[in-house]
Amino acid sequence: MRKTGILVFCLTCIVLGYFTFTLSEKAFTSKWDLPAASDGQEVKYRLVLITQELETPFWDKAGIAAQEQARKDGASLEVWGSYGKNQEEFLKKLEVAIQSKVDGIIVQGLDTQEFTDLAKIKAAFYGIPIITVANDVPKSESLRKTYVGSDQYLAGQLIAEQLLDDMGHKGKVILMGDKHKEFYQQQRLDGIHEVLKEYPNIQTVYAETTDVREEIIAATQNMLNQNPDTDSFIAIKANIAGAMVQEIGRRSQVEPYYIYSFDDGPDSISLLTQGKLDGIIEQSPEKMGSLSVELILKWLRDEEVPLKSDGYLTDIRILKAMEKQ
Repeated sequence: MRKTGILVFCLTCIVLGYFTFTLSEKAFTSKWDLPAASDGQEVKYRLVLITQELETPFWDKAGIAAQEQARKDGASLEVWGSYGKNQEEFLKKLEVAIQSKVDGIIVQGLDTQEFTDLAKIKAAFYGIPIITVANDVPKSESLRKTYVGSDQYLAGQLIAEQLLDDMGHKGKVILMGDKHKEFYQQQRLDGIHEVLKEYPNIQTVYAETTDVREEIIAATQNMLNQNPDTDSFIAIKANIAGAMVQEIGRRSQVEPYYIYSFDDGPDSISLLTQGKLDGIIEQSPEKMGSLSVELILKWLRDEEVPLKSDGYLTDIRILKAMEKQ
């Protein structure tokens, strides 16, 4: 009986020893699948693209192009941001990127003191280069390395020239923009006024609103009530075009009006396709995304220092409704 017990004990030790050895071997010899670098290259630089308008056609194109360019150049790039122009969330993302000490930040410019403080003080303290994309900020108030995007002043001129071609040299134009009138919006307005000032029979009225749908509708109602002789609308800030057009259509038919905007709004292309906009300024978001990555990597690698402070301008053109139908 005693011998049987000893035999069972020995067999138990052998079995346990076998499993212990097998598990230990697996633990020390397993090969974990680590994330591979782009195209077999080592990822040396961590970049982030930050926008206020995630999941919109314009910024989707810019983000995809930026990520593709980063992969080609052996860098990593994440797209961060907020939805529906949430400035508080947007600024929080920018601050997190700075505190995370990423190697470079590509960001949609925001003309506020909070943005300037982050870009000029905190990012500079950590030595993180910033490139503004699509929307610039005044270069005199920022330490941004450069700007990549449209010539917004020229965009304003192009839209005013198209208005003249369609409407003629006489009429009343409502210009609808943001209460804060950010830098890029002021550039667009300046371009429009530069062209229209030569035509004394064209009257312009500026209407201020916010991104809140109800306030856009209220501002549109107010303009239509106060200016029943209006001939045209231009949404200086593309995000307001959808609600503006909806209210115009509710009050009357949109056909009698000449209505224009820009392609960086979530509804711009669909409104143009439906014929509710007569024309938009079409920009180059893919080029903005890829070129901004190229330039920030050239700066990080000391291949192009300094970058042009006036910026690198991408193509724009007027796109008419009939071209999208």
